[in-house]
Amino acid sequence: QVQLVESGGGLVQAGGSLRLSCQASGRTLSSSPMAWFRQAPDKEREFVAGISWRSGDNKYYAESVKGRFTISRDNAQNIGYLQMNSLKPEDTAVYHCASRYSGGPGIYTAAKDYYYWGQGTQVTVSS
Repeated sequence: QVQLVESGGGLVQAGGSLRLSCQASGRTLSSSPMAWFRQAPDKEREFVAGISWRSGDNKYYAESVKGRFTISRDNAQNIGYLQMNSLKPEDTAVYHCASRYSGGPGIYTAAKDYYYWGQGTQVTVSS
């Protein structure tokens, strides 16, 4: 059984930092591209950051987080990370990690392209 479990969310003041983790079990995270998405109340789920499979050499970010967030993956520990710096109130959302079903090069930014999802972790940024 494949499970993705996020952690690291919380309440932080604007300008602060958080690091989210995505622990995978039943699946090798590096076997396919993975990504972080977020969903704020009454809004669509949106892409935040993605990393390519295997060595994770390719990374891609939404314009709204570029320069502030960093996606990474520890292949030995089978954990994905999202380092979030200079947080803003508009970053408030539930953050989900996701993994594609099949491997291959490229980074995918649409939620429909991902098969495995975590339950999410709440990030709240106060002004």
